[in-house]
Amino acid sequence: MIPRYSRQEMVDIWSPESKFRIWFEIEAHACDALAELGVIPKEAAKTIWEKGGSATFDIDRIDEIERETKHDVIAFLTHLAEIVGPDARFVHQGMTSSDVLDTCFNVQLVRAADLLLEDMDALLAAIKRRAMEHKDTVCIGRSHGIHAEPVTFGLKMAEAYAEFDRCKKRLIDAREEIATCAISGAVGTFANIDPSVEEHVANALGLQAEPVSTQVIPRDRHAMFFATLGVIASSIERVATEVRHLQRTEVLEAEEFFSKGQKGSSAMPHKRNPVLTENLTGLARIVRGFSIPAMENVALWHERDISHSSVERMIGPDATVTLDFALVRLTGVIDKLMVYPERMMGNMDRLGGLVHSQRILLALTQAGSSREDAYRLVQRNAMKVWDSYQVSGSAGVDFLTELLGDEDVRSYLSEEEIKDRFDLGYHTKNVDVIFKRVFGES
Repeated sequence: MIPRYSRQEMVDIWSPESKFRIWFEIEAHACDALAELGVIPKEAAKTIWEKGGSATFDIDRIDEIERETKHDVIAFLTHLAEIVGPDARFVHQGMTSSDVLDTCFNVQLVRAADLLLEDMDALLAAIKRRAMEHKDTVCIGRSHGIHAEPVTFGLKMAEAYAEFDRCKKRLIDAREEIATCAISGAVGTFANIDPSVEEHVANALGLQAEPVSTQVIPRDRHAMFFATLGVIASSIERVATEVRHLQRTEVLEAEEFFSKGQKGSSAMPHKRNPVLTENLTGLARIVRGFSIPAMENVALWHERDISHSSVERMIGPDATVTLDFALVRLTGVIDKLMVYPERMMGNMDRLGGLVHSQRILLALTQAGSSREDAYRLVQRNAMKVWDSYQVSGSAGVDFLTELLGDEDVRSYLSEEEIKDRFDLGYHTKNVDVIFKRVFGES
């Protein structure tokens, strides 16, 4: 987690101040429940809230205590006792450190997920706006990086919208799965604390009680959460890679916004590089990489070990902070993306009409030719165009002209029938159908 790729709102979720405040709330809510059960005095629970709730925890003091105790939760409880006084002896009754650590971690992940969901809503809105703007902006579709058949730039955006909409649903599910609380004591048996305390703390923090824990909340939940973040990162990378390809000089159908005063290269003043989407590609690799250690955290020894702890202290903040930054950055890229319809049409026309080859193939089969013969006839004319393009970078031979001059093709198709297959609108006639599937009636 470095400032260059961080936004303060997400960073604050993982700050020591936030962590210790959540720790206190877990302990104080547990005291309320224990007081109702008659385990501790109600006045003690009230005092804990009054003194601890208004306190500013001294991070340096907690660190100082931990250097001696070598235990972070004990260090916090010792500092809390300094603030609360004698009634602090009722804090942490029947609880174990993992009750505090795991419940806090899940609170932080839930809050992070809520912020990420806000990010995704903003991204979806930007993508939808650009999709509607360019619904009918025709461009070439590519397979293997090679010209295939026409699509629209709006369809590219619709694909991204549908993908991130799926990602949002996955994150909602992951948030629900991670939103659990465990206040079950040593090895998770509730031997020294009543299960109702867990229910109370869970309700107070907006969580669900973990149905069965060991001494820790099961880490398959966390594995799914971080895997979901990895999938979202991969979707970010897919869109970023698309923009990077479209900005290549030989393509230049779209490019990142280049602001006044921006510099593309320290050596070459003419450069306008896709630096934002390249950055997103790199950030996606980082977030995706966190999913593996999260999965490796699932297999702990017996009822508990702490091999997962050091991992989560790193990947919790780093994964959510980085993904938050990446989602916001991608939103900005999409929102300001420069799109060049004329260049798109020019690129499509460079291959002299080859994008209509499938229509001619189908027309020949429908006119009585075998598929093998039809493919051979279309390909031999297409290769003339392709070969001329290879020489000059633009088609010196026109596909339609070649087809009209091919006696074997003309034995099946009339001039009018051939020309009819070069209608560009044919390829985009179902765009509205696709948009309705993606965006609904609106």
